Order: sequence, then C-alpha cells, then structure tokens
Amino acid sequence: MGVVRILSSDAVKASKSCNHTIDLTPWDLQFLTATPNKKGLLFHHQKVANQIQRLRHSLSSSLASFQPLAGCLEITEHEDNVASCSIKCNNVGALFIHAAAENTYVADIDGPTYVPSIVDSFFAYNGVRNYEGTSQPLLAVQVTELVDGIFVGCTFNHVAVDGNSMWHFINSWAEISRGSCDQISKPPILEHWFPNGIKRPIQFPFTMEPQNNPSDTLSFSSFDEEKLCLSERLFHFKKEKIMKLKSKVNAEIGSSSSSSSNNKISSLQALLTHLWCSVIRSKKIDPKEEVHLIFMIGVRPRFVPSLLEDYFGNAIIGCGIKMKVGELLKEGGQCKGALEMNKLIASHSNEMLKKHYESWLKNPSFVRLADMTNNNFLAIGHSPWFDVYGNDFGWGKPVAVHNGNKINGLVNVFAGIEEGSIDLRVCLPYKNLEAMGNDPQFMAIVSN
Repeated sequence: MGVVRILSSDAVKASKSCNHTIDLTPWDLQFLTATPNKKGLLFHHQKVANQIQRLRHSLSSSLASFQPLAGCLEITEHEDNVASCSIKCNNVGALFIHAAAENTYVADIDGPTYVPSIVDSFFAYNGVRNYEGTSQPLLAVQVTELVDGIFVGCTFNHVAVDGNSMWHFINSWAEISRGSCDQISKPPILEHWFPNGIKRPIQFPFTMEPQNNPSDTLSFSSFDEEKLCLSERLFHFKKEKIMKLKSKVNAEIGSSSSSSSNNKISSLQALLTHLWCSVIRSKKIDPKEEVHLIFMIGVRPRFVPSLLEDYFGNAIIGCGIKMKVGELLKEGGQCKGALEMNKLIASHSNEMLKKHYESWLKNPSFVRLADMTNNNFLAIGHSPWFDVYGNDFGWGKPVAVHNGNKINGLVNVFAGIEEGSIDLRVCLPYKNLEAMGNDPQFMAIVSN
C-alpha cells in the first residue's frame, strides 16, 4: 500500500443558506471536550468520471437541509469562568478533501483481520477537540480514491450530532447523490429540546482545557498509542449464533430463582457481555478488581411524548455498570452482567431522564478521554440499528464501514453486511486482541 496524497481541500457551502442560532442542550454540551466522531464507508467499483463532482454537488444540496453542519460553534465567555455555547448557522461550509491512496486496493482495506494503519489517513482532524469547532468546520469529508474504489470518510463535531443524526445526514446525502433531485425524503428537525422554564443559552463552568474531574462518570482510558501498540480488530457475528447466545443467556437467567420473569435480555446485551468477559480474560486482571462497561442510551423514544426520530442533534446519555472481575468471570457471571445492563437501560424512564437533564444543569460534566491509572474500562459506541449499508451514492452499496476513532478500550458496534448480523470493531493493545482471538469460549460465537 502507498501513501495518501491530498489532491485538493476547500469548503463546500450549503446550496441554500440561512442565518440563525441554535442553542445547545446538556446532551450536546457534554461532548465539548471529547474528540469528533469519525465514520467512513468503503466502496468497491471502477472509477466513475464524475464521482468527485457528484459528491461535492450532492453535499452542498444536503447541507441546505442540515444547516448546522455548515456552521460553527460560538462559545461566549462570561464572568467567573462561565460560558455558553451555540451553533451559528452561518454557512461557512463543510471541509471537503479530495485525496488518493497510491497502489491501494479495496482488498487491502477490507481483507485483513486487523484494520490497516492507512485507514487513519482516510479521515480529517487528528488531535482536535470538539470545542475547537469555533474555528474548525463542524463537518469534514475526505474522499480518498483507491485503485478499484473509494473511501468516504466523515468527521463530525460531536457537539452537533449523535450517531442517529450522523447517519440521518449520511443517508440523506447518499439519497441526493444517487437521485435526480435535490430534495430529501426525511427532513431533519433542527429545533432542540428544552424543558419549560430553562434559560437559554445554558451557562456552565468551562475553560478550553478543563482539569480532570474524578466525578466525571464517562471518562475512560486513553494511553500512549505507541506504548500500547493499539490495534483495531473486526469480530463478525452471524444472526444464528447471536440468537443462540441470546437464548442461552435468557434460559440461564430464567432458571435462577432470584430473577424476575419480566427480564428479557436482548441480543445486543448478551453479545456485549460476552465480549466484555473475553476482554477481561485477555487482560488477566486480578479477580478482586472492579471493571466498568460504559455505554450510551438513546433518549428519543423514552420521553413522554417521545422525541421524533428525525430530531437532529444529540439525544443520548451515558451510563455504565461495574462488577468485580471474579464475579463476572465465574459460572453465571456473564448472565449477571447482562441482567445488570438490562436493568440499567430499563430504568431510564421519562422521569429519570428529566432528572438527569436537570442534574446536568446544576453540576455540568463532560465526556473526556482522561488518562487513568488503570485499564479496567471498556466503552461501547455506535449501534447496529443505523443504516450503514444502504448508502448508495450512485455506484452501489458499500462493502465495509470503518471507525476513525482509535481509542484504547473503545468498541464500535455496526450492523453486519448480512441481515441480522453484527460487527464489533474492538480497539485494544495488539496482545489483548490476539488473546481474544485465541479465546475458545469467545470465538465459539464469532463467525469467519
């Protein structure tokens, strides 16, 4: 494989502009100190003469409906280190990069068990934090041409979108690109949700380089990549094996006298707990230590009345479960872990979500990559429910989806290319991923 050469770089503005401000909610503001969200699609096809021009034009048309992504952040500093933050929809444009990967084929990217390091070069913005959206575009697209295909890498400021909104935009962009009109079928709802009586914009303590706060429950490990030799490995799970695992976990829980018959472990809950146990085994952590599994919960359908699916912005909150290693890895421990996850997710009612919202206003906290003294955290990102393989820009559907955030302990969950299958892209030190690949209990569920 060769190097990635940048052929051009400029701003693509929305075909129709406006000038208004969007106030941000706690769900948005929590991501100010985190890194942008990077996701990319790999396509295998012969080079199309006008593919770059088509992508640029359809991107401009798409931004006309998704005005926040063509805007910028505006952070206003007040007295006593208090700030407020909004999105200015001023059509400064999204960054569009045209690149080429010399002597690189689709098979070089899609074939290996471990994600090749060149994929890191298919995304813009390395080392950038979301609060830098005051001067950096909120969306950066890099289109990298391969010998026999292309890679479309998107970098989104996480203050502007969550996973649901990110794929809503990509789905709409693909719809315009492959079609003959400049209209999308599912316009986004740009107005953000605020309870009655909330003063806007929200003011909160904030500096550009906030100190680590031990109370931030969403901090997780970020270590020196070279020291850890971080790698990313794909584990693929077919529908049949996932359903078998789900049935096994539910049967074991149902046979326990301490379990309620109302508990129903989902396929994803069973699979993630199965993965968690293997990660812990690979690390050989002391049985007396506590380990943490962190994940996000979507709140759109949990409110009463629910937020519409096309709500554009962030509508997720983070939570996590913790267990002693010995308790998790003993017989029946995996079922207990899945049950704890199930109970926690189910507890997020309309009332609880509103209390969480109000609690953030009183005591703001931020998602950050904090350097921690232990390696006992595993963070789950993304969802298998997003439409990633339906994104046909006019030359066929993608053959793979990739993550551009290389963070120790981060697991990205994607729908697999076959119906009902799930892919887990796991970022850990190479030695741990090798140990997982040699873990017969874990690999019994993995599909080749």
